Amino acid sequence: MSSLSRELVFLILQFLDEEKFKETVHKLEQESGFYFNMKYFEDEVINGNWDEVERYLGGFTKVDDNRYSMKIFFEIRKQKYLEALDKHDRSKAVEILVKDLKVFASFNEELFKEITQLLTLENFRENEQLSKYGDTKSARAIMLVELKKLIEANPLFRDKLQFPNLKSSRLRTLINQSLNWQHQLCKNPRPNPDIKTLFVDHSCGQPNGARAPSPANNPLLGSTIPKPGGFPPIGAQIGAHGPFQPAPTPVAPLAGWMSNPPAVTHPSASGGAIGFAAMLKHPRTPSTANPSMDYPSGDSDHLSKRPRPVGLSEEVNLPMNMMPATYPQSHSYPQDDFHKAVARTLSQGSAPMSMDFHPVQQTLLLVGTNVGDIGLWDVGTKEKLAVRNFKVWELGKCSMALQAGLVKDPTVSVNRIIWSPDGTLFGVAYSRHIVQIYSYHGGDDIRQHLEIDAHVGGVNDIAFAHPNKQLCIITCGDDKTIKVWEATSGTKQFTFEGHEAPVYSVCPHYKENIQFIFSTALDGKIKAWLYDNLGSRVDYDAPGHWCTTMAYSADGSRLFSCGTSKDGESHLVEWNESEGAVKRTYQGFRKRSMGVVQFDTTRNRFLAAGDEFVIKIWDMDNTSLLTTIEADGGLPASPRIRFNKEGTLLAVSTVDNGIKVLANADGVRLLRTLENRSFDASRSASETVTKSLINPLTAAAAAAAAAAATSSGTAAPSAITAMNGDSRSLVDVKPRITDESMDKSKVWKLMEIADTTQCRSLKLGDNHRTTKISRLIYTNSGVAILALASNAIHLLWKWSRNERNSTGKATASVSPQLWQPPSGILMTNDIIDNNPEEAVHCFALSKNDSYVMSASGGKISLFNMMTFKTMTTFMPPPPAATFLAFHPQDNNIIAIGMDDSTIQIYNVRIDEVKSKLRGHSKKITGLAFSNVLNVLVSSGADAQICVWNTDGWERQRSRFLQIPSGRPTSNILDTRVQFHQDQLHCLVVHETQIAIYDASKLEPVKQWPVRENSSPITHATFSCDSQLIYASFLDATVCIFSASSLKLQCRILPASYLPPNISSNVHPVVVAAHPSEANQFALGLTDGTVYVMEPLESDRKWGNPPPVENGSTSNLSTPPNGVSSSDQPER
Repeated sequence: MSSLSRELVFLILQFLDEEKFKETVHKLEQESGFYFNMKYFEDEVINGNWDEVERYLGGFTKVDDNRYSMKIFFEIRKQKYLEALDKHDRSKAVEILVKDLKVFASFNEELFKEITQLLTLENFRENEQLSKYGDTKSARAIMLVELKKLIEANPLFRDKLQFPNLKSSRLRTLINQSLNWQHQLCKNPRPNPDIKTLFVDHSCGQPNGARAPSPANNPLLGSTIPKPGGFPPIGAQIGAHGPFQPAPTPVAPLAGWMSNPPAVTHPSASGGAIGFAAMLKHPRTPSTANPSMDYPSGDSDHLSKRPRPVGLSEEVNLPMNMMPATYPQSHSYPQDDFHKAVARTLSQGSAPMSMDFHPVQQTLLLVGTNVGDIGLWDVGTKEKLAVRNFKVWELGKCSMALQAGLVKDPTVSVNRIIWSPDGTLFGVAYSRHIVQIYSYHGGDDIRQHLEIDAHVGGVNDIAFAHPNKQLCIITCGDDKTIKVWEATSGTKQFTFEGHEAPVYSVCPHYKENIQFIFSTALDGKIKAWLYDNLGSRVDYDAPGHWCTTMAYSADGSRLFSCGTSKDGESHLVEWNESEGAVKRTYQGFRKRSMGVVQFDTTRNRFLAAGDEFVIKIWDMDNTSLLTTIEADGGLPASPRIRFNKEGTLLAVSTVDNGIKVLANADGVRLLRTLENRSFDASRSASETVTKSLINPLTAAAAAAAAAAATSSGTAAPSAITAMNGDSRSLVDVKPRITDESMDKSKVWKLMEIADTTQCRSLKLGDNHRTTKISRLIYTNSGVAILALASNAIHLLWKWSRNERNSTGKATASVSPQLWQPPSGILMTNDIIDNNPEEAVHCFALSKNDSYVMSASGGKISLFNMMTFKTMTTFMPPPPAATFLAFHPQDNNIIAIGMDDSTIQIYNVRIDEVKSKLRGHSKKITGLAFSNVLNVLVSSGADAQICVWNTDGWERQRSRFLQIPSGRPTSNILDTRVQFHQDQLHCLVVHETQIAIYDASKLEPVKQWPVRENSSPITHATFSCDSQLIYASFLDATVCIFSASSLKLQCRILPASYLPPNISSNVHPVVVAAHPSEANQFALGLTDGTVYVMEPLESDRKWGNPPPVENGSTSNLSTPPNGVSSSDQPER
């Protein structure tokens, strides 16, 4: 149901309540499921109307929806059962037991047996747990308090417990406004009209009996309309007057671009069809935002309801062996036209959110991901030329809202990445406030150009255009505005206000010497703006009424839009610009798309959209689906897609955080040509193009001059591309051929750091004379490091924001403070004897860094991270906890590994063990959740890995590590597990090896074994972006591997961070990775010290990834012949 329909239900609910339709109002609440009336629910519970209580609840949840719902229904039915027993109505009690309570037996059989035994007692208060049960009234009141807590905590009731803040009689007011508006549009308005019906549009009869024209056909909508005087309220009960804009019909004219609009049948103040010229002569002022309509901003708690999927977690990916749907094919086209061949498979490492091919160099592909990374690929050579992790360049110049938001939650996603028309710049729009503009100078040379704190909340789209022959950047965001920035200096030129919801996309265009911008918002509104401050020229609803993008064909002659509604209905349409109406609607989408569908156009001939795990293709001139492309499978439900300018290549995102590049016949020939070019020829071509791109602000003019010289009568590229902000409308230029992959493979060598001048290291000490750091972690905000020492004491180092450290985050350049609250207390775990050194230590940190759960052989303790106070202790040994992990979707659920080889799933809120998992034979050494696969992976001292389903906690599969035969193990490192950022692959670490597993199959993909007679591994972990693996060894060496290939790319020798006179027994036992700085990690040592490690500022990273045999720098897919072992230089 659309947002407006939902609001209409609230208006009707208010009307029914005011008119005292008591039963009807609660029936509508229950049937719509939009508003849970807690007051009504309380009254029914207190009165014991149990059938009505359950019927009303049934509109919002069912017994087995989640644990909160189950608890709600159980408490209600238990109370009903006890009341029957209290009345000595045994037959009623038995009926309730069999009919209502038996459903819970499968979840807790012992509890059901105990409830059943109450039948045998003369007074159920003889049961110890029910001994304090009072009378019925007090028992219902006590239960009601618990029910309210459960309802408020239940995610199914989120946003349903608060009725919107409406003025009284709002629906009557709107009707009165509509009648006033209709009356104002009458040709001969009569004073004090007698309006007797709402079923048809009002019109005052003319003297000759002729009917006044419908207001929707009135040609004066674009100009000022004189108001008739003295129009009183229509009946005392109707209320106040005021302007009103009824919702237009979905497929009526788009408030025209051209003259001579057709008539429409439904009155619409905003939908009247005005000629484009008239639109320019009579610009409309922006409408005042409706204060009663509140849309989520980027910093809102409702951010999870944003339309764009963030990574793979929000897409519903069916099993990959499920065959995609097939569709009837139409028309006869040469198969060479279609991109059937998978020419390249690239592994980005995190989920691609936006892609764009270079407008000149046809094989250069930009990629932006769900963790804020950007990558530059040369598809021809399969080389990743450049990678940039998200980082605010000048945080001090950003707004305090952004600074505070990043401290609270550092996660950032790329919403859009796009080249400028000439390919000398590219822009990145992020989900948090800012856009970053890079300049491109050929090869892997990308440089910081501009950083703009553009919008409050997310920046949802970015485009380039040439108004007044000046390159500009156009952005839109969650703050409901569109802004225009000068591309050289970043100076803001225009701010367009008028949308009443977050602006989702922008589409600059050029027509008849007029430059303008289309924009779409999350309430489905489409508006058009000139480069002035006179407001929107168009105000209309897009099909789907939610997430819509607009794009022109490559030649700028045809306009298309694609959108997905909140209910998952997708609409791909072509607009008739001369009439401002939908010209054709393309068929072939599934009824409920599993995500927001993205589309693209190519060669002025075809449309493509990613939907239902395939790419769907249409001929622009035919509404029937032309063909589908499966791309050998592995696509998400709604893949991201992008054509290159010539339409020869098509990039599409995959479920494993990769990109497949599909090619038609011309594309295959292009890529083969690049592969066969000689080294010298490729160098020559590279240098030629690079030179032409040296000056980013004059290259466009040079390209335009070249185009004019090449083809007389052809529009200059800058003019063509300014039509739609799409940088793929340039004239054909020979693609750049890079030689860098061959160069790097010849000169690459392992980076080795042997002394203190080659990296940055910072020693963190303490005053508590700790012996060994057993556990180490950065806080999620990245501003502190928490350690658990072997004496059961926690240590917390915090960095402060100052002139030397503007971000306030952990760094090796500035010393932190060993933090302690004013009370002076320490966070010390419970221990069971006087030798905690022998205990197994473990902890887990809550998502908001407020609490830490920890154990050191004794009870599990919950500490407040601000005060260091012990909030509670639970689960005394035996067995003792050996590993802790919070459930990623519910902080109240904890997986606890035990030294008796079991895993207990514990609910902190209700202090109850929900499940006990058995499958290991020795103590649990590692736990990791995947919220994509909905599994828990465990590892044990038995060298076994198990996968458990988190829905029913059944074991799905297990396997033992492949440990070299005959090799003794010393238990220096128990087996550990950690999920890759894609939540599909898992890092498995043992003292003898590092391996990457496909968690869905529990099969090894890559493996790095420790050579015989070499020092064993003591710990290893992924970097925050999962591109690197940091591993420590018993000889105090630290090795840094490329995660995609498990090849060593940097080795840090002990002399580079340890003092020269230190004992040879001192070595790292734990490694922790910074949560947002991919090249920072920390080491916890056996002597109780912690070292923070970073590369030199001049290096910025730990070496370069080693060359890969198949040319792909990142590939986590399973090799065809089983496990791939990386050939490594001797460590």
